[in-house]
Amino acid sequence: MSQREPAALAWLRDQLARRRPGQDPLAIRPEVAVITDSASGLPPDWASSLPHDGRLTIVPMPVLVGTEIFGEGADDLAEPIAVALAAGRPVKTSRPSPGQFERAYLAAKSAGFAAAVSVHISGGLSGTVEAARLAASRVDFPVEVIDSRTAGMAQGFGVQGALLAASAGLDAAGVVRAAGEELAASRIYFYVPSLDQLRRGGRIGTAASWLGTVFAIKPLLSIQDGKIVPLEKVRSAGRAIARLEELVLADVAARPAGAAKAAIHHFGNESQAREFAQRLRTAAPELAEVDITPLPAVLAAHAGLGVLAVIVGGPPTRS
Repeated sequence: MSQREPAALAWLRDQLARRRPGQDPLAIRPEVAVITDSASGLPPDWASSLPHDGRLTIVPMPVLVGTEIFGEGADDLAEPIAVALAAGRPVKTSRPSPGQFERAYLAAKSAGFAAAVSVHISGGLSGTVEAARLAASRVDFPVEVIDSRTAGMAQGFGVQGALLAASAGLDAAGVVRAAGEELAASRIYFYVPSLDQLRRGGRIGTAASWLGTVFAIKPLLSIQDGKIVPLEKVRSAGRAIARLEELVLADVAARPAGAAKAAIHHFGNESQAREFAQRLRTAAPELAEVDITPLPAVLAAHAGLGVLAVIVGGPPTRS
């Protein structure tokens, strides 16, 4: 394997080689296409380095900055969103249209796939999964739509699980099962300097009870049962980050040694994310991987500047 091989191909080749010893792990095209949306948090260069055979399609989610509409994945959104948030200008998001999903499903059919598995951001946070279901009902092609009940790389780990299962030759039921196992095992923990942006976007759910003290706390949040929920309220940013690290390390320690993986999202604070990642690697050398990637724009629009999100995945916690 070339040392210059892109990370996604190297990952896929390594994972599949364990299932197909002695064979070219990428020689067989999967029968099942995997579709997702840009809230999955997969690094763009990771996704684009996969074989260009339709095995993975990422449908962009629109972001509205002022009066301009951007498509995540097609436009560089980080700077316009950051400038707008800093200036107090409105930043909103929308779901992809059912037509976008119809086109993705029909493209998979035309490419010769037998079926598609479509994995999407929690229905409690977006209407995306409903658009996907409507599109699936309109096409003469078998599509299994999954509500991930989460977002970011917690959703992305499910997409990767589906992609690996499909590339290993599993049928749609097997791909759905693999995605579900990854989604069930993933946990997301995140810190936001302020709840303001989440409040304006109507995404804080039960965290609304904290609004009375929004300027006095540094909240730690998670996504449970498809919605954003509070974990803890901490009185300083430094203590919040320290506590975030404690929660993540406790999660890693509860999983089989060497099997846990982590992903870190940031928005406007990449250096902080890299420092956090280094501390994780030092404190938990058994982590299989720690990836750092910007928070998807469609999520950053609601979380705001300075968000630090950590997703832990891998085999379920020990009983």
